[in-house]
Amino acid sequence: MNVVILAAGMGKRMRSDLPKVLHLLAGKPLLSHVLETARKLPSSRLFVVYGYGGEQVPGSLPAADVTFVRQEPQLGTGHAVMQAASRLDNAMPTLVLYGDVPLIATATLQRLVHSAEADKLALLTTHLRDPAGYGRIVREGEKILRVVEEKDASANERAITEVNTGILIAPTVLLKQWLHRLSNRNAQQEYYLTDIVAQASADGISIVSAQPDSEWEVLGVNSKGQLAELERRYQRHLADTLMEAGVSLADPARIDVRGTLQCGRDVYIDVNCVFEGEVVLGDGVSVGPNCYMRDTRVDAQAEIRPFCHIDGAAIGAGALIGPYARLRPGSSLGESVHIGNFVEVKNSHINAYSKANHLAYVGDAVVGSQVNIGAGAITCNYDGANKHQTVIEDGAFIGTNCELVAPVRVGSGATIGAGTTLTKDAPPGSLTISRGKQTTINHWKRPAKKE
Repeated sequence: MNVVILAAGMGKRMRSDLPKVLHLLAGKPLLSHVLETARKLPSSRLFVVYGYGGEQVPGSLPAADVTFVRQEPQLGTGHAVMQAASRLDNAMPTLVLYGDVPLIATATLQRLVHSAEADKLALLTTHLRDPAGYGRIVREGEKILRVVEEKDASANERAITEVNTGILIAPTVLLKQWLHRLSNRNAQQEYYLTDIVAQASADGISIVSAQPDSEWEVLGVNSKGQLAELERRYQRHLADTLMEAGVSLADPARIDVRGTLQCGRDVYIDVNCVFEGEVVLGDGVSVGPNCYMRDTRVDAQAEIRPFCHIDGAAIGAGALIGPYARLRPGSSLGESVHIGNFVEVKNSHINAYSKANHLAYVGDAVVGSQVNIGAGAITCNYDGANKHQTVIEDGAFIGTNCELVAPVRVGSGATIGAGTTLTKDAPPGSLTISRGKQTTINHWKRPAKKE
């Protein structure tokens, strides 16, 4: 089918220079959500009608399978579809979606498509307790006669609770005829796409309707308040889905998933955690409060303590991370590794049972198993131009306040004494230490502050 996504509006109530469809919901632009859903429909040709913000929309969401069509000026939804009309394949029906209605479900659209059959106009409608702002569905018995926009509706018509979501599918040949006959004689002086419903009725075309599974699927975004409300509705839906799958959430109202979160059995997630990209939590994983995780895999029985920032990491089974730890991209931790408070790891592989329990930096390193890295120890991996690797072999002990100046290797079972600046390889099984001579100056006085 042809799929036309209307995304040209300014969104005045958003009070932003950013086109409305580029505002984020669950970490992705509103329009991205609609495109992802449309791609799940069979054999779809995708068209996005953009306008406000110039090239920001196609520039932000380039895609080989999307044809972008500019609407300038913006003269209503009917006018927007007109801009794409010449490109639509007459042999296929045309589905119209909206870039600011981000959470429409594939199953709902499939139901709408099925109801249209081959020759009907099908509208997606729903009943709202408060239909303010929506066009009303005017029926005679069960028969749909027309859609009236709220600003043009009578008092009786405004009392109707069945509303038009704007989403529809129509035979393309008929749609083009109806678009050609649209008029802008209305309160907004715009070409309403909804006016094709009255034309279809007058032409004797069957008009049918389908309904979404959930009201929030068809809610649009016109203000920052509505965006925030839809965010919470969506996040609660994700939270309910997680709990139905067996995940324990300390508070389902205080979790944000901005991508995909895959959980094993008996996973526990505390409050105020944010998950971005693709995150996988294995069986029995526990995540403490106020943690951020992005594109990360955590294996079974690992514990992530509070206030950790984890990005692009792989964490082994039984590992203990945090509190206040930071794992940066390329961090790979083996079984039962301990990364403690105020420890940062970047682009490093740390093997099983090794520990860096506090105040350390491990960057561009390969760390063996059963290694102890003391407080204040750092790998000096950057020379101002290039990164260099540190290798710490199995069983090594790195004392407190050590600097390992890469490239450098610490041999198996070696001990690096506290306060050492290591600039050469340390041999295995030995103590390596470098310190300045301790000196005491008697009768020394601190400078006094000048008046």
